Amino acid sequence: MIIDRYVDRKISRNKDAYLTLHGDLVSSRSGITLHRFLSYAIIISLCAGLALGVAGYLVSSLFFIPGFQLQIYNVFNLPTPDYSFVGNMRLYVGIFAFLVAFVIGTFFSYFIMLIFPGMQKNARATKINLTLHNAVSYLYAMRRGGAELLTIFKSISDNADIYGEVAIEFRQVVRDAEYFGLDILAALRNLSLTTPSEKFKDFLEDLISVINSGGNVSTYLETRVRLYQDEARFEQKQFLSLLQMVAESYVTVFVAGPLFLIIIMVVMGMVGSSATLQLTAITYLLLPIGAVMFMLFLDMVSIKDEKVERYEKATELKEFSDVAIVRIPGGEEEKFKDLEKYERSRKIKEFLKDPLKWFEDRAERILYVTVPIAAVYLLLLFLNTPHYSDSEIYYAVIDDHLIIALLIVLLPYAIFVELWRKRVRSIEGSTPDFLDRLAGINRVGMTIAGAIGILVRANLGLISYEIKRIKRDIDWGASVNDALYRFEKRIKTATIARTVTLITKASEMSGDIGEVLNIASSDARMTETLKKERNGEMFIYTVIIYLAFFVFVFVVSVLNTNFLSIIENMAETGASGASVGASGGAFSQTSTMAVDSFRRLMYHTCLIQAFFSGLIAGQMGEGSVKAGIKHVVILLLVALIIFNLFI
Repeated sequence: MIIDRYVDRKISRNKDAYLTLHGDLVSSRSGITLHRFLSYAIIISLCAGLALGVAGYLVSSLFFIPGFQLQIYNVFNLPTPDYSFVGNMRLYVGIFAFLVAFVIGTFFSYFIMLIFPGMQKNARATKINLTLHNAVSYLYAMRRGGAELLTIFKSISDNADIYGEVAIEFRQVVRDAEYFGLDILAALRNLSLTTPSEKFKDFLEDLISVINSGGNVSTYLETRVRLYQDEARFEQKQFLSLLQMVAESYVTVFVAGPLFLIIIMVVMGMVGSSATLQLTAITYLLLPIGAVMFMLFLDMVSIKDEKVERYEKATELKEFSDVAIVRIPGGEEEKFKDLEKYERSRKIKEFLKDPLKWFEDRAERILYVTVPIAAVYLLLLFLNTPHYSDSEIYYAVIDDHLIIALLIVLLPYAIFVELWRKRVRSIEGSTPDFLDRLAGINRVGMTIAGAIGILVRANLGLISYEIKRIKRDIDWGASVNDALYRFEKRIKTATIARTVTLITKASEMSGDIGEVLNIASSDARMTETLKKERNGEMFIYTVIIYLAFFVFVFVVSVLNTNFLSIIENMAETGASGASVGASGGAFSQTSTMAVDSFRRLMYHTCLIQAFFSGLIAGQMGEGSVKAGIKHVVILLLVALIIFNLFI
């Protein structure tokens, strides 16, 4: 391929120029070679340049709208081209605009592609720093139980869905040791050279020094656990500073900016016809695309600490594949079928007994009910809506009902998400006390199962109900680890998953895990403290997003009431210059159709702002897009009520 040969020559001529990019690709764990990345970068840049070139060609055609004149006085009496061939001139200008936009778009896109691995590297470094204290706690728990280092690294790499980017980093050690034949020290050195986090690099280098000198690894990990828990708060402050800057940028660019553009477009639209098209592009393209890109950036730099999945491996035994299987009537197969029937009937009975609890456990289940209802509502809407020759009237009739259908889907979902989050927050808040008491009972020589049996009678809040369920599972024959795994599966949060993993792995190594439980308690308490600090710091920015939206709606409503309504009256009455004064002559030619278009576009702009502002408020304030659904519902209701009752 031509691009591949070009990339080969480009790299071979100046290898040093791509050392930084190669290091960023390795540190970001992108899984792509430098050659392949540059090939993709060139292809994507050419496609982006082509798209911008087409856009430049279309924009250049605006210069040839009727009545357009170049307002430059010919001081030097230079010969001017003959505009009788305006068709050819339009073609030449379009080709020139296409080439300029293509070149600028290609080079700009290529530049963005080259710096993107560095952005991913920095984002991974932030995530590693924020979760390093959790991972080191796990390493300490495993080492205290007597596990070897490679076994520890392999165990934490298997739990990457719980420990995040740190576990992904340790996968490099396992790969180098098991597949490339390196010893543990060489593998750790390689990781220290490629990790994006300086903090993690220092940890690895100190660990290598301890191993080389024959020091006590457990003592080293214990001191690092204490140190990193103290540093975690400082790391979060830096992370919150980044979120604060991002929040201010959002308010400036995606709230104040569109509001300024709307005012300009409305004023321009009163004297020209092109502003409607431009405002349409801003409303339906610029705002959604910009908001989605902003959310993707937030997702890249933020810590997602909401839901984890533990994958279970099932192995089908086929030791004697050539031996025929004989089905015995009344054998175990029939009993397993009866057990499956019982499980299905039990789930149905539980649902009928408490359907709200079924939806609360998994809020997505409510979509099975609300989505068909909304679909039926929309079907009835389109069947009963008469056909209007004026499209603006048709849009005005159905757009409110579309928002109502969206609220039918989002409102119940937001309610059950918040019920689930409230329950989880209560359980996570009680987890440190539960672990402290568990550690105290374990120190006096009692097993974990016995300690849980004692704590059943303790009042620890909402987690007491879960402790009773753990005790019930143990009484029915489940092991402690299985009972804890079921507890984790019911809650499905990273905090609970880390706690369960820490306890189960430590108990597999030793029965005396009092110190490990203290570490787990301290880790859970630190995580809760960091969450509370984040919620407190970012709450003010959630309020700012609300206030910015209210200002947005207020300005749009004032613009609609005190400007568009007056212009509409002028257009309807056909007022002359004598009746409207010198200032009204330019607006008296404006059609009511243009006014209706601007009114619809402003309303839809407010709805789009409500939707994306709500999602971003939840993503910044609580670290979850799901948490933003309630903000979306509130802001959509505000926009719907204001524009239908007060405007």
